Amino acid sequence: MMEQLMTDRSPVGALSALALVALLTLAGCGTMAPRYERPDSATPATWPTAGPTAGPTSSPTATAGSHAQAANVPDIPWQDAFTNATVQRLIAIALDNNRDLRVSILNVEKARAQYQVNRAALFPTIDATADQSASRSTSTYGGTTQAMTSHQYSVGVGAASYELDLFGRVRSLRDQALQSYLGTEQARRAAQIALVAEVATAYLTWSSDTALYQLAQQTLAAQRSSFDITRKSFELGTASALDLKQAQTSVDSARVDVARYTAQIEQDRHALALLLGTTLPEDLAPMTDLTQGVIREVSAGVSSSVLLDRPDVREAEHTLQAANANIGAARAALFPRITLTASAGTASGDLSGLFKAGSGAWAFAPSVSLPLFDGGANRANLDAAKVSERIEVANYQKAIQTAFREVADALATHGTIDERLAAQQSLTDAYQAAYDLSLARYRKGVDSYLSVLVAQRSLYGAQQDLVTLRLTWQENLVTLYKVLGGGADA
Repeated sequence: MMEQLMTDRSPVGALSALALVALLTLAGCGTMAPRYERPDSATPATWPTAGPTAGPTSSPTATAGSHAQAANVPDIPWQDAFTNATVQRLIAIALDNNRDLRVSILNVEKARAQYQVNRAALFPTIDATADQSASRSTSTYGGTTQAMTSHQYSVGVGAASYELDLFGRVRSLRDQALQSYLGTEQARRAAQIALVAEVATAYLTWSSDTALYQLAQQTLAAQRSSFDITRKSFELGTASALDLKQAQTSVDSARVDVARYTAQIEQDRHALALLLGTTLPEDLAPMTDLTQGVIREVSAGVSSSVLLDRPDVREAEHTLQAANANIGAARAALFPRITLTASAGTASGDLSGLFKAGSGAWAFAPSVSLPLFDGGANRANLDAAKVSERIEVANYQKAIQTAFREVADALATHGTIDERLAAQQSLTDAYQAAYDLSLARYRKGVDSYLSVLVAQRSLYGAQQDLVTLRLTWQENLVTLYKVLGGGADA
């Protein structure tokens, strides 16, 4: 049948032969890329067990049944993971408006289009053509010069320079584009995970700084009251100038903190607005109780293999697979390249005879290109592709190692935060009792104001540390959800 089509002088016969050759080529050829095997993760199979990692058992929001196993963390959408309605609202706004995430989405669309471009190279490009040409010539015969004008008209279809992918070069390039597209999609998912966590953390930071601002204001009010009492005692001669100056230092210190936290709160709002990609809602208010968690607690389970599903790790693997496909393309470049060009239609010297019987015309032009001497460029390209693949193996293993460290660090904090919170609360209560006793002894004239000042500063520092530690606890829950791959899909 092939011989019959190739010897058929009709336009249909020529294009049918080309189509059949193309179909046979598409059906039978593979690629010269190496068989892909996932590299070793180069990390321990289980998490570190140096300390408790099951999570706090008596932290403010720990409740029965509130934990989710690591294997299910990526499947928990952020709408279910975050229990605070305000945080849910802010995340939804950010996913709609954040510019970094929007760029990531557009990069996915760009990579998808590029993949389609590479995939289209597997098929012939057929164009419709219509040509008209005119020429004028002169001839001399018997001393007489005559001018002649000729016209040529043609209409047809043609396939231009279609490459028979016998050695898989085009297919390898298509596979490389596909892996790049898939990697870009994973980068988009990783960007979404980061954005979800950053929005929650930014809101918690704003709430924490607001709590520190309110604590500074309360301390300032209390110190001003003590300063007024000390000043009156000084005027009556029952307090020394040293007591007065010491009281003044406490007031000024609290004033500094109020001003500092005022500026910090505004900066927190600006940072949150940037993440949202729009102005903050007018009714937005910070959390008033940092002991109430904003997210469910999750457990990392036992096996570290869950890291293989993290979007950034999967992105690194797709990049590795793309480099593997590039080796196939570089290998195929060492072999002959066969291209086909064909056209079929009608041609006539007169426009009126363009579609008459006998006006058919066709052309079929295969060509073979065999690299003989290129100064070693093709071989060097193959060597470079192999080295690039080894580089991506190292990058893939580094991505897993980085992910392992992030989870291990989060677990280290998660396993000790309950004890730290309990100890800090006890310390704060002790400093409060010491301050109350020092103040009472000072008012009875037993101690100097210095003991009150020392107790007050210790109490203020402990209260600040408690607020900061509660923020650390909240951020750790968000971080653990993030590093285990939660929040990638809406």
